[in-house]
Amino acid sequence: MRYLVFVTVLWAFSFSLIDEYLAGQVDSDFAVLSRVIFAGLVFLPITKWRGVRHELIIGTVIVGALQFGVTYLCLYRSFLFLSAPEVLLFTILTPIFVTLFDDALNRRFSPVALIAALLAVVGAGVIRYDGITGDYVVGFLLLQVANASFAAGQVGYKNLIAWYPTDIAPIRFFGYFFAGALVIILPAWLIFGDMSLMPQTGTHWAVLLWLGFGASAVGLFLWNSGATKVDAGTLAVMNNAVIPVGLLVNLLIWNRDADLVRLALGAAILLLALWVNRQGRKWM
Repeated sequence: MRYLVFVTVLWAFSFSLIDEYLAGQVDSDFAVLSRVIFAGLVFLPITKWRGVRHELIIGTVIVGALQFGVTYLCLYRSFLFLSAPEVLLFTILTPIFVTLFDDALNRRFSPVALIAALLAVVGAGVIRYDGITGDYVVGFLLLQVANASFAAGQVGYKNLIAWYPTDIAPIRFFGYFFAGALVIILPAWLIFGDMSLMPQTGTHWAVLLWLGFGASAVGLFLWNSGATKVDAGTLAVMNNAVIPVGLLVNLLIWNRDADLVRLALGAAILLLALWVNRQGRKWM
């Protein structure tokens, strides 16, 4: 759980940096590609190339392709069809995908986890909802692909580690995660990248380096490690915990306007979701 809390704070700062210094200034495909490359460089020296089960290698590659590659391509493209508040609103459905995918993989149905996920969606919605425009179907569908891919990656990695136990530390084969992401991101940048929006300043590069080494390398490894240590309901709720933390970071650092009443109410509902999930597991 502590891994998920730590990464929630880490990503809250990262989202603020993207919004403040990269959005509209640096090509989104290149921004994602740079994150993959920088993060991959962190794991390259410690990656074990021999002696790792093929199932773990292939599974980790697939997880990376989904959780990083497909997710970020769809997320950034949704901005072509949606306003920023709508993008924020439609990303809150990820917890539902987490619970449904975990139940499907384990051939069960966990009503408590699903209730906790729905509460997490309600809590995030209280914080984020800011109206919807008329023409949003394409953007909505893109974001649901992103949500589903991010959820599938987390649940996939969680179950992969459970199904194929190994004496090899996960950090020694997590580099394959970024190899999977590169398979998706590199062709996308070559096809759709805008060379006129390459990083131009030291600030751009500093933010990209932080996002690669910090948010992507450290963040994604710890998040997925944390996912293996909690139940699906807790993981689902934590997917939306970044919302109040991110808004609080924006408020404290950049003095952005925020509805403190909605922020507090939404955060309280997220905490309620965690409590419901924990109590429900005791009753089961």
